Amino acid sequence: MARIEAVKKGVDVDALFQERLGQTAHDTEALLDRLLEAAPVDGERARPGRLLDAMRYASLGGGKRLRPFLVVESAALFGVARQYALMAGAALECVHCYSLAHDDLPAMDNDDLRRGRPTAHKAFDEATAILAGDGLLTLAFDILARPETHPDAEVRLELVSALARASGLGGMVGGQMLDLAAEGRFDAAPPRLDEGEVKTLQAMKTGALLRFGCLAGAILGKANQSQRSAFDRYGSALGEAFQIADDLLDLEGDPATVGKATGKDAAAHKATLVGVLGPVAARRRLESLVAEAQAALGPFGGAADVLKAAARFVATRSA
Repeated sequence: MARIEAVKKGVDVDALFQERLGQTAHDTEALLDRLLEAAPVDGERARPGRLLDAMRYASLGGGKRLRPFLVVESAALFGVARQYALMAGAALECVHCYSLAHDDLPAMDNDDLRRGRPTAHKAFDEATAILAGDGLLTLAFDILARPETHPDAEVRLELVSALARASGLGGMVGGQMLDLAAEGRFDAAPPRLDEGEVKTLQAMKTGALLRFGCLAGAILGKANQSQRSAFDRYGSALGEAFQIADDLLDLEGDPATVGKATGKDAAAHKATLVGVLGPVAARRRLESLVAEAQAALGPFGGAADVLKAAARFVATRSA
């Protein structure tokens, strides 16, 4: 209620967004730090030190934590206790961080930098980075299954199912395979993908986890179908906008600001909407997606203003 009243009184919504994004990042960091303590939990025999160090390296000390923020803010619209939303957000962040550790590997995108520091396989070694990713992925579902995430087992089961589908064959992992195929990894030359095919690829590879972040709050809040549909539309538009902005950063961004190498998409023959549409048309599409995401939250009124600001942030970010 205090947040809604602050918006009504004319507080800068973008500043409020930054404040709440920062607070969620802080709280998520603290929660992941606790979840990745050295002491084993019930059912575990031991937590090998090198593996734990690599999992902590891959998941702590960096990132905007946009995905947990989406869970926390969407859940808040339904009066969900913040600690439940943070647990679901931490699970989502574990999947995201695992995907980065694996995506950076030599067999995938072969990146040396992530968030301005050496990637996990550079800081440790390839085998350890692979296992660290495996550990983070399975920890995500451990977290969602805990009563600490929500007292209702049916809600936890729905979260597990939704994250599994967003992460796996028909979601992020499937999208990564389509991405590799689009580079020409499995053929003599890169195939020519049309706009619809690129949208499908990116909706799976990048959009699926962002969309889950939006829907998770509705699941936690036991939202009705109309409310879930609104967050589905918001999350889908946000995911597409995020990827276009990311592709524009790769094309035009400063590596020192972005925190990783840029200019790699064209060299790797990546299939992007920027490549299909051109930068000017891609920016127009980006503006349209922001408006689409914000319009989807219209039924929630001013209570959703911070989430609307998140859509603007995604489109205009510099890192």
